[in-house]
Amino acid sequence: MKHDSDVIVAGGGLNGPALALALAQAGLTVTVIDAAPARQRAEDAFDGRAYALAIASQKLLAAIGVWGGLAGQAQKMMEVKAGDGRPGEGAAPLFLHFDSRELDQSPVGYMLEDRFLYRAFLEAMQAAPGITLIPETQVVAQEPEPGGIAVTLSDERILSARLLVGADGRRSGVAERAGITREGWGYGQTALVAAIEHELPHEGIAHQFFMPTGPLAILPLPGNRSSIVWSETDENARVISALSDEDFLAVLRPRFGDFLGRIGLAGPRFSYPLNLTLARAYAVPRVALIGDAAHGVHPIAGQGLNLGLRDVAALAEVLVDALRRGEDIGAIDVLERYQGWRRFDSTALALGMDGVNKLFSNDNPILRAGRDLGMGLVQALGPLRRGFMRQAAGLGGPMPRLLQGRPL
Repeated sequence: MKHDSDVIVAGGGLNGPALALALAQAGLTVTVIDAAPARQRAEDAFDGRAYALAIASQKLLAAIGVWGGLAGQAQKMMEVKAGDGRPGEGAAPLFLHFDSRELDQSPVGYMLEDRFLYRAFLEAMQAAPGITLIPETQVVAQEPEPGGIAVTLSDERILSARLLVGADGRRSGVAERAGITREGWGYGQTALVAAIEHELPHEGIAHQFFMPTGPLAILPLPGNRSSIVWSETDENARVISALSDEDFLAVLRPRFGDFLGRIGLAGPRFSYPLNLTLARAYAVPRVALIGDAAHGVHPIAGQGLNLGLRDVAALAEVLVDALRRGEDIGAIDVLERYQGWRRFDSTALALGMDGVNKLFSNDNPILRAGRDLGMGLVQALGPLRRGFMRQAAGLGGPMPRLLQGRPL
């Protein structure tokens, strides 16, 4: 049967383009359907959005050919420091400290702004002969058919492919139309996100302060700037979001502390509600899910994009290997290999972050003492600490070739 492309990807954010580039390098044709204008995010000024990239994610970006143009725009994270904190009191003594010198490779990870990463993906997709990008368009219907799947777009075009991949976020229309249900819950928390400029250099150190109402992450960016992801109760966040920039900083300063000197805003502020959402399946015949369409997690460890790129690496490897064996890449027995590879790992990590958030987002003195003791043991035991570091860097467990920096 003649198809318009081998794979249609619904969603042009970050995971969708990464998958398209990986598949196109291996000879598949891919159509990416993106609801956003093609160049808008690439040309926008910095809006505060940035990602903590694990070492394994950086290796994937190198393997698909986009890291070369990004390395100069990324900030190395050399250390991660975590501790309890209370507004006005600063951070308590650290209970966890990851130092890149303990890994067999440096750094711990990288920070990279959204606009730079998206621009690199966009330019790579436009240069790839096997990729067709359709911007300002959405998938509105899908129908499996013998040997493939028909996809209807918002401009009334109908395209066909052997496989449809949902990379369309936590409210995935692809998943819903495929009959894939979800489970999850809200946290009663909202993330306040902004870029902060500060007087003193951050030295490539990322900080995580566990406040009673939610964690505050301070993540280094190039120059004397950091990205903050500040989790607050929904009620507090509504009040803080409505404040002027000056008043916002007045509320932030007692939580941020003075270890980086004077602080100010380096861009706009925005917020989003925090919840956990897990798809009950990652694959059905002719359909696979990646990224937030499969698992939307708490940002407490900065693992959202990294989890999505692990999906990309696993799905690309499964599909390319199946293609080389002459198998039907949209058949459920092929897609179940991907689901078996990723679903347990993603769910375990998502629930683990859920537990950490619940354990640390309170001021119960008994819980504080217990968790500080537990984290202190991790810090004190070198092999255990290094095991945590390797997991955070994405270097643990069976790793797809792309996460090792190897081509498909």
